[in-house]
Amino acid sequence: MALKLKGDIEINDVMSVKAKALKVNLNKHTYGTFAEIGAGQETVRNFFRAGGASGTIAKAMSAYDKDFSDAIYGAGEDSRYVTEKRLKKMLTYEMEVIEERLSRSKHPDKMFFTYANTVTTIDFVKKFKGHGWVGIKFQLDPLEDYNEIILHVRFKETDAKLQQETLGILGVNLVYGAFYLNNKPKELLKSLYDNLHRVQIELDMINFSGPRFSYVDNRLMSLLLVKNGFTNAVMFGPDGNNLLPAQQLYKANILALRGSFRPVTKVNMDMYQLAQEMFLKEKKVKKENTKIIFEITLTNLSSEGGEIDERDFLDRAELLCSLGQNVMISNFQEYYKLVEYFSEYTKERAALAMGVHSFVQIFDEKYYRSLSGGILEAFGKLFYKDLKVYLYPLKDEKTGEIKTSENLKVHPRMKELYKFFKYNGKVVDIKDYNPKILDVFSRKVLNMISNGEHGWEEMLPSGIAETIKDERLFGYSRRKFLKND
Repeated sequence: MALKLKGDIEINDVMSVKAKALKVNLNKHTYGTFAEIGAGQETVRNFFRAGGASGTIAKAMSAYDKDFSDAIYGAGEDSRYVTEKRLKKMLTYEMEVIEERLSRSKHPDKMFFTYANTVTTIDFVKKFKGHGWVGIKFQLDPLEDYNEIILHVRFKETDAKLQQETLGILGVNLVYGAFYLNNKPKELLKSLYDNLHRVQIELDMINFSGPRFSYVDNRLMSLLLVKNGFTNAVMFGPDGNNLLPAQQLYKANILALRGSFRPVTKVNMDMYQLAQEMFLKEKKVKKENTKIIFEITLTNLSSEGGEIDERDFLDRAELLCSLGQNVMISNFQEYYKLVEYFSEYTKERAALAMGVHSFVQIFDEKYYRSLSGGILEAFGKLFYKDLKVYLYPLKDEKTGEIKTSENLKVHPRMKELYKFFKYNGKVVDIKDYNPKILDVFSRKVLNMISNGEHGWEEMLPSGIAETIKDERLFGYSRRKFLKND
């Protein structure tokens, strides 16, 4: 059903760009500035065109010349101007100018804001499509501290003008969302794609901060970027704040461990520590340039019905962060897609650490039916350059046999393919493992917690059991255990 707004603007379920800009302009309490660098002044242009902008826009500027930009915001770090740090400098500076030049006594009811972006659009030879940082610093009460929303985008269109227009729409969505959807961060996140399509732009990082977002867990917002299809992979650090994958992976040596980590066990940490030692001994691998990533796929987070239990996800994230780890959430069910993703950002050495059970699954042809070259094409992408797999042994629960690269079983049709990679040094056994913990499985620990059984604490790394109990993670209930005593 269509609705009517002032100026005879007709909208459907998704408000038009003009309708959003007009609603902000007609709000007598919003007042702020726009600072846009790198793609014209496309965001503020939408607010000027909508009408009624005089009560909303205090200033609009674009310091394109580097000397001018440096004079206003300070010199760019390493001559780089499209960075998160640069965006934050812009937001801070512009807000200080507002506070300095606009009297609170004259504007007692105004909620000040500043919107900024620093971007680079597609280059002349169309080799690099461009990317940028976009953010808003804003109040929701004149006496309250400022909130911030900062995000990173990658342009997908192959025309600079189209990228500029896309950025302008995104900017309007962000400003509108900040003032009208701030109490619904999940809806705010989705609304950033209003009047846009995923083929136009990729949103691969976002962070919320400030008094109105004190309850928002940025790790969950990061997960929703992948769940909503806005990007294929996201990362967050030990502090819980989201990281830009491209920034973390750029020219780095990468060691990735995939798992459910539900919860993280001694086996997971034994695999991590031993694989790390092996990786750092490889040629051309330097510790200071190495990134260790604990990766969880979207499929691993989903139930049989395809739904994602957000509480369960945050429980896993809480434990991995407490261990000081960087976490990646990806939409790459197949390992070769993960390796392809890494190769977009680095040509340095990479390795995967995994258990025998996961490794055997790689040789299942059903995962590669969509590829014209089938499993051979997938393995060509998986074992690119110097990639290695560090293989953690598996103890057969029935026979007690320890399975390694020497005695694991793949489908008969895959035997020769497996031997090729095995005897060319692409698959290496982790040998100094702790045999006493091979009976530890995440699902076993989880069942013991759910059933109120004792003894699961010894299966987890130091401090993890205490965190589970203190934070009541994975459905832990002290009453269950007291009942069984």
